[in-house]
Amino acid sequence: MKKVAMAAIGGTLAGIVATTQLVGPLIAQESAHSTNVYEQLDLFGDIFERIRAQYVEKVDEADLIEAAIDGMLTSLDPHSSYLSPDDAADMRVQTRGEFGGLGIEVTQEDGFVKVVSPIDGTPAMEAGIEAGDFITHVDGESVLGLTLDKAVDLMRGPVGSEILITVVREGEAEPFDVSIVRDTITLTAVRTRLQGDAVVLRVTTFNDQTYPNLEEGLAEQIEAAGGMEKVEGIVLDLRNNPGGLLNQAIRVSDAFLDKGEIVSTRGRKPEDGDRYNATPGDLAEGKPIVVLINGGSASASEIVAGALQDHRRAIVVGTKSFGKGSVQTVMPLRGDGAMRLTTARYYTPSGRSIQALGVSPDIVVEQPRRPVATEEDEEETNVFNRSEADLRGSLDNDSLSEDEVRQIEEDRAKAEAAAKLREEDYQLAYAIDILKGLTALTPAKE
Repeated sequence: MKKVAMAAIGGTLAGIVATTQLVGPLIAQESAHSTNVYEQLDLFGDIFERIRAQYVEKVDEADLIEAAIDGMLTSLDPHSSYLSPDDAADMRVQTRGEFGGLGIEVTQEDGFVKVVSPIDGTPAMEAGIEAGDFITHVDGESVLGLTLDKAVDLMRGPVGSEILITVVREGEAEPFDVSIVRDTITLTAVRTRLQGDAVVLRVTTFNDQTYPNLEEGLAEQIEAAGGMEKVEGIVLDLRNNPGGLLNQAIRVSDAFLDKGEIVSTRGRKPEDGDRYNATPGDLAEGKPIVVLINGGSASASEIVAGALQDHRRAIVVGTKSFGKGSVQTVMPLRGDGAMRLTTARYYTPSGRSIQALGVSPDIVVEQPRRPVATEEDEEETNVFNRSEADLRGSLDNDSLSEDEVRQIEEDRAKAEAAAKLREEDYQLAYAIDILKGLTALTPAKE
């Protein structure tokens, strides 16, 4: 027994020696690194004092420190930043669904402000701002070299005031100016409607109102259609949706999934990761779903599209999404400020990271630019818009009952409405055509 104990002690001692030999240099390196950090902090203090004492104009010390903190955070990635007390308050208001501004979600790329997406029904959308536009100047002042927060500050102002932004757009030879009047932006998180026999759920953002709006709106449209058995399917329109709250993306995904993983997050340390799973219950009762995405669909939108796509619960249609696969945590700081820090990457159920890659649609459908109609086009359409029934003296069709004729006319009206929708929104019309095709292949219930 003593021999065993001694052997164990010997092994322990050997382990201690081996570990000490390995850790010794590491401790020395850590000490040197700490010394270097303290030297850098001393350097920061020296520069701060020089600016305060010798800069050509008197500076606000608090602004200097805030700028230094913000610079430290924005050097990490485009989504980490410092939020002043005012900015932090604005962010809390935005997550509740109402704020002042132009109505655009932006990021930074190559030093310029890039539009992730305009928000439905806002001044920016009405002025024709598009996802992918670059904003280079605000009221004639260049945004190149400014932090994203500073550039956004330039675009803020009193409700009712006018702003002139200079836009660079792919496909346009020259930059052009757009005049926008600032307004109070009240977000309706989910707009719902019936399009033929399909329910369209237009999700514009993921804030505290998103899931309640979606659940209530879907129930209303199902009732208006005459029950779920009358509904062909659901179009979940996430185009130009810049994202928002992670928990809302999870709830919207869960609304249409009975089981399985929705999304996982992985941080710097393994213990920082989380995995979110669906709970039983499908608001669509198994009806087919088409998800619409484009280059303005980001973050939370991509979580929903990726989850439904990986579980083969929906067909994803449109163009590649924005590709924001990171999670930001907002951490309160002293003085009522906060910092937005990227703390994790998120992964779809199949383990895909969409960071910088985006969600690729199952069916790529571009949204064609709407051509300008001319009088000649209208005249040509009218000439060939005649049928046998328009001819003088044509025979009546006496083989159909009044109900059968009425049904044919109703079907024709639906087809014409679908054709008109293709001119207004080709991607949505394509999505609804897919639902019609899937419904046609579903065996009839006896």
